[in-house]
Parts: sequence; C-alpha cells; structure tokens
Amino acid sequence: MRILVVGAGATGGFFGGRLAQAGRDVTFLVRPGRAGVLAERGLRITGLGEQTVLTPKLVQAGGTGDLRGPYDLVLFTVKAAGLDAAIEDVAPAVGPRTLVLPVLNGMRHLDALVARFGEERVLGGVAVVMTTVDAEGDSRRLFDLQSLTYGVRSGEAPRELAAVHETLSGAGFDATLSPDIVGQMWAKWVFIASLGAVTALMRGTIGEVADQPGGIEFAEAVVAECAAVAEAAGHPVPAARLAGIRADASEPGSGRAPSLYRDLTAGSGVEGEQIFGDLVDRARKLGAEVPLLELVRLNLRVHQARVG
Repeated sequence: MRILVVGAGATGGFFGGRLAQAGRDVTFLVRPGRAGVLAERGLRITGLGEQTVLTPKLVQAGGTGDLRGPYDLVLFTVKAAGLDAAIEDVAPAVGPRTLVLPVLNGMRHLDALVARFGEERVLGGVAVVMTTVDAEGDSRRLFDLQSLTYGVRSGEAPRELAAVHETLSGAGFDATLSPDIVGQMWAKWVFIASLGAVTALMRGTIGEVADQPGGIEFAEAVVAECAAVAEAAGHPVPAARLAGIRADASEPGSGRAPSLYRDLTAGSGVEGEQIFGDLVDRARKLGAEVPLLELVRLNLRVHQARVG
C-alpha cells in the first residue's frame, strides 16, 4: 500500500516516520524549505530518550509532476492555513480508490476536502500526539501519547478501508477504526478548545491558571461551554471523557500547554478560526451561549492581525 503523508512537521513527521520505520511504503509531500532540512538531517524523532533517524522519500510541493499516483492513502497533517495549497498539490496523487485521511483540528477542513475529492473518499480522523518541531527541525516528543483514530463519517465503509486499517496497525502507535469517528472528532475538538481557551486567555500554562484563585472555576466554565456546543450538535462527549477533559484543563501544578499556546507565545500564527471561529459560529446557529469562547476568538483575531 502506497501512503502519501502531506506535511512532515510535528504530526506528519511522527506518524509518517513511525509508518516508514515499520516498513510501510511512505512518501512525504513537503515544502521546499522543509525538504531541505529533511534531506540534510534525515527525518528525526527525538525526545523521551529516543533518537530515531530515517531517510524519508520526499516530493516537494509545487513539483506535482513527481507525484506518481494514485496513492492508496493520503494522510493530511498540515495546519489549516496550508490546507488549500495542499489540496492542489496532492490532487494528482488521488485516484478513484484513494482514501483521504485528514487529522486537522475542528471540522471546517472536511468541506474543502469533500468538495475536491468526494464524500465517499474522505474519512474522519483524530490524531493524538504531543510533539513539536525543535530548532534543528526534528520531531521532538513531549509526552508518551500517540494514537490515530479514523473511520467513515457516514454511510457504508469503502472496501479499501480494511486494507488501510491493516497497514496502519502495528506501526508503533495505537491505530483504531472507530464506528463513531464524528463523535471522536467532536470530543477532541472539545478537548483542544478547552485547553487552548484556558491557556490563551490567561497567557499561562494549565497549572499557572489553576494555581490562582478562581482559576479552576474559570477552566471548568470554559469546558462547559465547549461541551455545550458538542451536545447541541448532537454529539455529546461521554461523561467519563468529559470528566477527564475537565481534570486536564484545571489541574493545579500542570505544565501542560497546547500547541496553540506555544504558537501564541512564540509570536507565530495560530489556528484561531479553525478551532474557535468555527466553534463559535456553530454555537450561534445551534443557540448555545458561549461568551468565553467568543472572547477567545476575538483575542486570537487581534493576535493574528498583528502577526499576519
């Protein structure tokens, strides 16, 4: 099975690297700058005692003549800002039996992918991994979390899905074929929005917020708003998982900080519209009151206008 991983950053570098390490046929579609780093240093997965160095197969974005398609699976790991360009770059690799697996945050990306590749070709997906691209360009693990969950969003499963699941399984991360991938996507959205809102609004880690008077109550109010949108959309987060999100978002002493917060404090662009803009728009259509999330959206819009 031929796999094309679109992007080789913190998420794509990790999952694509693990698949290549397990002997899968993996090609990375990357921008020229990233291609130069990977060609010089190799694809490196570091952190938590690991020092893995791989020699990846690379195709530079923009040089689509090098994409000898079709591929069997296209794994989209780019951030929202790069999605439109990535769709154009990857189009020659998508054939009538190719499955497209995006693991972007939120839900907005699905409309663009379905419009280009078709409803039956686009799966739902959730990636859980705590990694970052460090100053040397390596994919550095921060916590021992690595799972990939995927499935059909509606209707019958395409016959190619069984082979995709077999290929993704046993590759150094938890691979799960979910019967309710949309519910899983909503649960992750509630999780990342909750932690992102708490840390972005207060400009501190989870523990720094929770350690202050009123910090835990504030975090719990944020989680409640996020969960209310999911419930109004018909995908309530299961009670046990919601309790876990609430605990994660309000844990005293925790050094946890989501990637959105790291991007924000570094002065980089953030996925404000993908995570919060879309969530607030859906809340308004569904009649859910989300004043804290509206404040986060405004806060991040001001930041994004400043950094460009």
